[in-house]
Order: sequence, then C-alpha cells, then structure tokens
Amino acid sequence: MTSRLFIFLFLSCCLQGLRAQDSIPQGPTEENYYPIVKIPIPEGVVLEVGGVCTLPDGSAAVSTRRGEVWIIENPTSGRPHFRKFASGLHEILGLVHKDGVLYCAQRGELTKLIDRNGDGVADRYETVYAWPISGHYHEYSFGPKLMPDGSFIVTGNVSFGDPDWWAGKSTVPWRGWAMRITPDGKMEPWAAGLRSPCGIGAFNGEFFYGDNQGDWMGSGFITQVAKGDFVGHPASLAWADRPESPVKVRKEMVFSKVNPLDNPKVKPEYIKDEPAYTIYDMEHSEFPGKGFKAPAVWLPHGVLGVSTSEILPDETAGDFGPFAGQMFVGDQGMSKIARVSLEKVKGQYQGCAFDFRSGFRSGVLRMCWASNGEMLVGGTNRGWGSTGTEDFALERLVWNGQTPFEMKTMRAMPDGFEIEFTMPADKASAENIENYEAKSYTYKYHPVYGSPIINFKENEIRGAKLSADGLKVRILVDSLREGFVHEIRPEGILSRQNALPLLHKGAYYTLNAIPDGPKADFPPQPKKAKAAATAAPEDPGTKVNTPDNQMKEARPQTEKDKPLESPDQKAAAKPAAAKPAAPAAPAAVTEKEVIALLNKHTCTACHKRNERAVGPPFVEIAKRKYSAKRMVELVHKPEPQNWPGYSTPMAPMPHVPKKDIEKIAGWINSLK
Repeated sequence: MTSRLFIFLFLSCCLQGLRAQDSIPQGPTEENYYPIVKIPIPEGVVLEVGGVCTLPDGSAAVSTRRGEVWIIENPTSGRPHFRKFASGLHEILGLVHKDGVLYCAQRGELTKLIDRNGDGVADRYETVYAWPISGHYHEYSFGPKLMPDGSFIVTGNVSFGDPDWWAGKSTVPWRGWAMRITPDGKMEPWAAGLRSPCGIGAFNGEFFYGDNQGDWMGSGFITQVAKGDFVGHPASLAWADRPESPVKVRKEMVFSKVNPLDNPKVKPEYIKDEPAYTIYDMEHSEFPGKGFKAPAVWLPHGVLGVSTSEILPDETAGDFGPFAGQMFVGDQGMSKIARVSLEKVKGQYQGCAFDFRSGFRSGVLRMCWASNGEMLVGGTNRGWGSTGTEDFALERLVWNGQTPFEMKTMRAMPDGFEIEFTMPADKASAENIENYEAKSYTYKYHPVYGSPIINFKENEIRGAKLSADGLKVRILVDSLREGFVHEIRPEGILSRQNALPLLHKGAYYTLNAIPDGPKADFPPQPKKAKAAATAAPEDPGTKVNTPDNQMKEARPQTEKDKPLESPDQKAAAKPAAAKPAAPAAPAAVTEKEVIALLNKHTCTACHKRNERAVGPPFVEIAKRKYSAKRMVELVHKPEPQNWPGYSTPMAPMPHVPKKDIEKIAGWINSLK
C-alpha cells in the first residue's frame, strides 16, 4: 500500500459516514480511486458538450449544443490545444468517427463533416439522411452510434406541449423511434416507444438505449433494442402502420389494458385507483411475443440518476479498474455515472446496477475513452437542471491504479444471488445475515409522469456462504419475483485486508427471469418471527393485476364483504371507555438520524442543504413553513407547480413511511 493511500485511509476512517453502521469503520471515498480532473477550456469557448469521441491520433473531437465541433489536441495533458473544426450546425447531440470522417446528428439530419483540403477545418457538410421535424423545441436528435456492420443508429425525442408540458407527442414521422441509417443514406425504422432517448450505446455488437423518468416511463432504465421492439411510449405508434415499420404493437393494444388518461380537462396525476400494470406485464403476461420490451436494468429514480445519458462499455481490458466488460451509464440531472453488469438468463438480458462516481461539475451527457485509457466526460446543464453547478464542462475521470473494495457484480441464482467482490471479503462479516438488507419493488406503466415504487416488499435473507477465496458470497433470498428490482444492501461487509467497508453499499438487480440450476449447497436459516407490519404503504392500485383483484378494486367493501366475527370478537373490538392518554411528546431526533433518513430515502440525490440541485435546497423548503402533515402529503403526492423554476418534477414517493417524513419535516423546519 502506498503511503498516500495509507493517509487517505487513516483520514477517512476518522470521518463519520451517512449510512454505515456505527460499528463499521469508514473507508476511502470515490475520489481516492477515481479523481476527476478538469480540462481547461479557452476563454470565450462555450463547450456545452453534446458529443465526444477520440480520433486515431489521440485527439478528441467534441460537438456542442451550439452547433460547433472542436478538435482538442493532447486532451489528457495539462495544456490541451483547441481548434474549431465546424460551426453553424443545429444542436449536435452526438459524434462518431468512421473511416477518417466525423458524423454527427443535427436536429433534422445525419451529417458527414469532410475536410477536403486537409487544413484541419471541415469544408463540406454533406447530408447523409434527413428526417422530418416540426420545429418543436424538444425534438432533439441523438447519435449516431456506429454498429458493427458500419451502419448508424440515430434516435429521435418526442415533443412535449399542449396541454400537459410533459406528455410526449410524435407529431412527425419517426419521432420516438430509433432509425438505422447506412453510410449511403438508406434509412429503415428500427424500433419504437422511445421518449427521451439521450442514452444510447453499442454493447457486444448490439444497440442499447436508455431513457429517463417521464410519462409511461416509471424510472430511468437501459435495455437492448432489437429491430421491431417497442419499449413503452405509445406516442411513436402513430407511425407503426406504415409499410416500412417493423413494429407489431399498436396503440389500441396498449390502451386496451392501460387507460391513456388523455382527457385534457383532467390531469392524469389526479386520477386515482387505476389498475397497476407494468411494462413487464405487457411483455410477458398480456402480449408475449408482440414486441413489448421491458427494461434489462432499471436505474432507480433519484438513486442512480434522474436523466439517463451515454452508455459506454468498458473496453479498456483492465486499464480503468476491475470492471472490464461492464458498462458505464451517465446521468445528466445528477451529474454522475452509474455502473451496470449484465447477464443473459433464459435468452434475455438482465443485471445489476451500482453507483460509481458522482461530483462532476456539470450534467454528464457524453463519455468516451481517451487513447490512454482515461474517460473523457462532457457535460451541460442549460435548460436541463443538474447537481453540477457549472453551465458546461469537459473533464477526465482517471483511475489511479488502486482497487476499491466494491461489489464487482451480482448474478441471479435459483434461490437468491451471488455477489462477487473486487477483493476478498472478511468471512465473519460476509456470512452474517444481519449485515444484509433486501427488498423488491417495481414501477407502474401508465401515462402519468414517473411512478412511485409499487408492490414493495421486504425480502428475508436466509443464509450467506463465502467462497474459499473470499471473492464470492452466495446469499439465499426469500420470495424472489420476476419483473422486479431486487435491492440488496450488504451494509456491514468488510474486506479481508484492512477491514475496509464497501465503497458503495447498494446493488439493484432487475430480475426478468429466475435461472434454473442447482440451489445452494448449504441449508437456509430458520425464518425470523413475524414482527408488526412495517412494510411501506402501497400506492393505490398496486396489487397484482389479476381479474379477481380488479373486481375487488372496482367496488367498495360492503358489510357482507367483511369477515364474520363471533360475539366475543365483536365485544373485544369495542373501544375501551377509559379516558385516552395524552399523546407522548415525540423523541428528539438528531441531525445524524435525519441525515441517515434523507440518505435512505434518496432525498439527498436531488436536494442539498443550502444549494440548488435537481430540486430546491432544504433551506428554501423551510421558508415555506409546511406542517409535518403537509410535508407527508407532498412527498407521497408532489405538486411540481409549487416550484416552477425546476425542470425535473419530483416523483411520488408513497412508500416512504409517514413517521420518517415527519422526522425529516421537523429537521427541515428547524433550518435557518
């Protein structure tokens, strides 16, 4: 261990963490392994990064939202040199290099930028293919992504507007679609159902796409997209009947199960008790084989991001740390990068998402690999609020050669999961089931903006066994559910050497299929005795969507619906005549306890104490002087119109217990 790392470890262990248990020593931070280095941008250059790629000579090409392309020589040195290559284009949100030429997606076309005389400046802008645009401000175009056959994939954002600003519309052909375009300008519609498809990438030769929370999109996610797939947003189906469309799904199929709630006089967010479908239901239960595509991996909203961006495979063969073969997923709103490990089970992708690196100066939009194995990260936040406070940034994410103690990956097993670590774990802590928490949940498929967590359930850990080399632990998890996110938190596990805690303590596995195969070779521990119910409250309409439950939800309970009671039971149920005792004064809550709650319920993902982020700071909320009761109402059912200056509305969070919100409310109202 180097003396520098020893100092980091010593200082870090003196700090008090936000989430770890009091008995667990505190360890290093993300900065100790992956420092962020700011690339100096010349004065006067507005580098709102929309695309970035590395050229064969090691230079970087960067496109901007203002329609410029810059070539940056020596981008990983202390003195990079900027040269303008092209300008006058329309909001370039992607850039790729192929056969000595740069290609970019403008608002309405795929453009080839050619330097014919070799003077370092593009002198020919050649249209490869142009698609229709209506002129709506939100019709962004993203890409291109280069596929193994030499073709390009470009995605088109839907427009938003009347009467609900967030309700996606496809007013011209191929908005909300992925398009495959050949270098000679031939286009074929590839897939539909996209909403705001900034997240694009190629992984293992296949096209992957990611979206963020919005209407019909309960949370952020990524998924593999094949020709003919429909990934959820029905606006794009306006063009599905065209002869060139490969998509089989139609609007009437979606709306036969899910009410579109498209009455302009009634806002969908105020309509209650709709039956709760999920996109997984649509793929597996309602229309199997018709082309519905559920996410391969959900990115829980406010935890791993709020606005999915670049999908970047780790192709560095270990030059960027122990995560080769996985993928990194950027997030614009939270100015961070998550990490995703995929596997195929029964022919479909699924896998686990982990936190990776936060703290970028602007909203992370695009990433690429530099020639030396560092990651180049480009950011922007104009009009798209981010926790990073700078309007734009270009940064280097550098691995310093030290390996963090992390969950490297997590794999599904017939009776639980297998967690693999980046270094050997301590046997006693890894096999102590009290060091694990597990829960599962999913999201609604509906036209309302975002979704609360629904069908929430605590999953009991029944056993844990560490491999002889300390690198893998097999955990037995009760009540696995296909189509659900399974959140595993091994809070108390330490490394074998130095007793380091995990750098990130949350794993979010999307279980689309439970694998076959042998179960664990050790017996489960007895189930715990049932305590008083503490599960999070269900959102209305979140029961499993069976015909029987739909009938129960469709009518109120009558007297004859109630269970029969004996005379003794009725007498016991009568309230006592004694005078009710005065309510006990609430116990004082320390700031440490409140911070733990804020972190547990992901409040700190979007709110800071004193600074504006994705949402307003807590000190500004305190000025509203909301009562605890009102705060509970607003967390369970937010009213975005109360904060018109913030572009990302808060998702409903009815799963957060009332008692926790009341404690948080008391702390917020104490702020000066």
